[in-house]
Amino acid sequence: MFPPPPQDPAAVLRRAVNRLSRRMRTERPQDGLPSGRLGVLAHLYRSGPSAPGAIAAALHVQPQSLTRTLAALAGDGMVSRTRDAADGRSHVIELTDRGFAAMARDVRHGDTWLRERMDAELNDTEREVLRLAAALLDRLAGDE
Repeated sequence: MFPPPPQDPAAVLRRAVNRLSRRMRTERPQDGLPSGRLGVLAHLYRSGPSAPGAIAAALHVQPQSLTRTLAALAGDGMVSRTRDAADGRSHVIELTDRGFAAMARDVRHGDTWLRERMDAELNDTEREVLRLAAALLDRLAGDE
C-alpha cells in the first residue's frame, strides 16, 4: 500500500495548482493555440519586443524548441522578426495584431470558464481570497 499524499502546505498547493492547470488546459477552445505558442505571445504582450534568447530564458524553454515555435508563429503572421538595430547579428521578435487577437481570444475563453466556475462554486469572500492568493503565486513564480 502506498502512503497518503503529503499534507504539508507546499505539497497541497502544488497539487492544487497542477490540477487547476490541467483542468484549464482541457477547457481550451478546440481551435486554440498550442500552449507553447500562447506562452510566447503572452510573454511578448507583457514584456514587449524581445530577443529570442530573452524569451527562452523567461519561459524556461530550450532555445531550439523556441526556434520552432517562433517559426510557426511567424508563418502564421502572429509575430514579426526584425534585425536588432543595436546588434545586426541578432533579431527582435514582436507581437503582431494577428498574434494579439489570437492570444486575446484564447485568454478570454479561459477567463470566462474560470470566472463561471468561481461564480458557481465560491462566495465573495472565497473569490477575494483567490485574488489575494494569485498575487502571492505570481510572487512565488518570481519571473517577469
